[in-house]
Amino acid sequence: MKKYIHFIIALITITTGQLQAQDNQQCLQNLSIFAENAKVKNYTAAYEPWMLVRIECPKLNVAIFSYGERILKDRLKNASPADKEATEQALLGLYDDWIINFPTKKGVNKVGDILSSKAQTMIDFNIGSTKEVYAIFDRAYSEDAKSFTNPKRLYNYFKTLYDTYKGGDNSITTEMLFNKYEEVSEKFEVEATSLAKKLDVILKKEESGVALTTKDLKRKRIYGVNSNAIGVFLKNLDAIIAKESSCENLIPLYQRNFEENKTNSVWLKRAASRMDSKECSDDPLFVTLVEALHGLDPSADSAYYLGLLNDKRGNSNDALKYYEESIALETDPYKKAKILYKIALKFKDRGRKSSARSYARKALGFQPSLGKAYLLIANLYANSANDCGDSQFDKRAVYWLAANTARKAASVDASIKKAALKTAKSYEGRAPSKTDIFTDGREGTSVTFSCWIGTSVKVPKL
Repeated sequence: MKKYIHFIIALITITTGQLQAQDNQQCLQNLSIFAENAKVKNYTAAYEPWMLVRIECPKLNVAIFSYGERILKDRLKNASPADKEATEQALLGLYDDWIINFPTKKGVNKVGDILSSKAQTMIDFNIGSTKEVYAIFDRAYSEDAKSFTNPKRLYNYFKTLYDTYKGGDNSITTEMLFNKYEEVSEKFEVEATSLAKKLDVILKKEESGVALTTKDLKRKRIYGVNSNAIGVFLKNLDAIIAKESSCENLIPLYQRNFEENKTNSVWLKRAASRMDSKECSDDPLFVTLVEALHGLDPSADSAYYLGLLNDKRGNSNDALKYYEESIALETDPYKKAKILYKIALKFKDRGRKSSARSYARKALGFQPSLGKAYLLIANLYANSANDCGDSQFDKRAVYWLAANTARKAASVDASIKKAALKTAKSYEGRAPSKTDIFTDGREGTSVTFSCWIGTSVKVPKL
């Protein structure tokens, strides 16, 4: 009897295994069919085999969800009014199942990416309320900010909160709005720095004279596209908050919350940064914030702001001392580049061109892809046209140097490429014309600038 029972169990096990193998083989065949159709955007043909795999073998391959997203989006675009709601729910449910079955990719958490994609889809197809969309973005950011990197989605994360705030939702305070703005801005900075690090490896290779491989060129293009997207959406983000973050709004808000946050270094740093960027640093509150920050947590940021305070008071030597302390305290080369660039701007505003260029070049030493540092130098050259050169031709030749430097900015930083090329073209328009070059007989010669610029430029050939 026992032998008979064991035989039956073995038979059932073998039969079950055979059935599972058959089912798995069928799933693999359907996977291949829907994937091939989806690749050529034949989503109608892909739908039925895709549905079979999704229902029967949801853990077989992540393509069930990555291609499934495209298949269902296509169906939603073409859905009849009667089918629209069901298709919407199927699409939203896909993201939830994606997290259940494939929350990671190559061992890396992707929940933030998946959830932010779901929220963006709700915006794209006008599904749900703005508050509901924001809640999903917020969940994505709270659970997995690391994979929440898409610039458009980051921008919409803040925008949905802003729109809810402007819609009169009293649960969102002005303080909450500013805190979220700072969080998202900092996230943009993190992503921009991550791209800059990758791009700088290629730029240094290029500068050393080593030929770039096809892979290098492809990566450089991708990094450039992503960097440009970050620049565009960060600019849009700043435009949204601009009206809310006027000095008239910021100062009373920070005054009201100072006592509660005077031992919170993150809050102090963000408040000081916002007041500085909005040019509210003449207010006594800025002094209070900076002194509290430096006393609580002496850092590169607090030292920089002390330098700024001394600058405003006319204490140039003390200001420079604090600026240099700020650079010394900062250990991250990309944050160091940012501080050096800000110092360069301060010197530029005070008309100290040589010092401004020096700090801009130091910034580029830490971040070769910091295109705005090249643009700053180009502007310094252009503004020196009347101060350099003995003849009118030599004075205007400075614009060639400025144009070359602006083009360098465009070549290293896609986020400012359009503006940099436009600037270069403008400078070239002010340089000596072909007629001037011919008349003066200067084709191919060099013009040396003995002023603070201390370098030369070659006259273009006709």
